[in-house]
Amino acid sequence: MKQIKHIVGIDEVGRGPVAGPVTVCACAAAADFDMTLFDGIRDSKKLSPKKREEWFQKISTWKALGNLDFAFVSISANEIDRMGIAPAIRKALSSALDMLSLDPSITQVMLDGSLYAPEIFSIQKTIIKGDEKIPIISAASIVAKVMRDTYMVEQAAVYPVYGFDMHKGYGTAAHMKAIKKHGLSPLHRKSFLRDS
Repeated sequence: MKQIKHIVGIDEVGRGPVAGPVTVCACAAAADFDMTLFDGIRDSKKLSPKKREEWFQKISTWKALGNLDFAFVSISANEIDRMGIAPAIRKALSSALDMLSLDPSITQVMLDGSLYAPEIFSIQKTIIKGDEKIPIISAASIVAKVMRDTYMVEQAAVYPVYGFDMHKGYGTAAHMKAIKKHGLSPLHRKSFLRDS
């Protein structure tokens, strides 16, 4: 068996919202990357926005220095409606891995929850609550969340009546009320909102 040269953590954000994209991030480091640099990192959902931003800046700096790499892919609401959420996540995951251009035979892939990498990545492991247990998955979850949240805040300026900056597309009471009043925007997942 070849020696593992790269370790990749993968997580997705935005499976459940009724608006906006689903975003998958793959974060890659050399097998000898000093994982203690990740001390204190946690699943993006467990961190305050300020802490998430701090970690995102650190991870981006490490990428700029060439210490690690990441790629993220977002699939739009329109595409989610067309293909379904699970295929949309698979497509984003596969694209994010492609963007990293790693040799699958020497790459270990660790994925959160119910995610799977394409079969060509034979050394892969899906870990329940991986975003809490495995630092490189936590890093992927932070990048995915920051990138998706940033996009939703930008979209709030385009479609101000929905409050996307507040709920990021999740089906909160205020969001559902806005949909009833104003109808759907191009950002809404119609397949998630058939009953409203």
